[in-house]
Amino acid sequence: MAASVFRDSPSSSRSGHTEVAQMNITPLVDVMLVLLVIFMVATPMVASKIDLRLPQNIETTQRKEPPRRVTLKVDANGHFQLDGVALDRAALPQALRDLMQADPRTVVQITANADADYQDFAWTLAEAQRNGVRDIAWE
Repeated sequence: MAASVFRDSPSSSRSGHTEVAQMNITPLVDVMLVLLVIFMVATPMVASKIDLRLPQNIETTQRKEPPRRVTLKVDANGHFQLDGVALDRAALPQALRDLMQADPRTVVQITANADADYQDFAWTLAEAQRNGVRDIAWE
């Protein structure tokens, strides 16, 4: 049976009724039912648990102690204090080297006085890095 959406077609004048084209949803329903069956079959397989054994960390019971913190102060006169011990420019590199040989994880916190020369502060940072200090903090 042919359908027409035009009102002036010959089929509309014979019966007196106008036919309107409608979408055939039967194939759509068939596809939806097939997808429903596929999902119903596949869902139990996807929802099953996976046996997963993760490695256990044995070192969780042994806590590592935090690294030692040492304060290095830069004075306005170009003098330095490493943990309260006064040092001059020539003695600072050797003191930093000895500190890093004793404990390589040591954190050196560099603090500069408000009146300190920026060049002294920058030199201190460079010497700390040159002598093996890996962890530097500053204020």
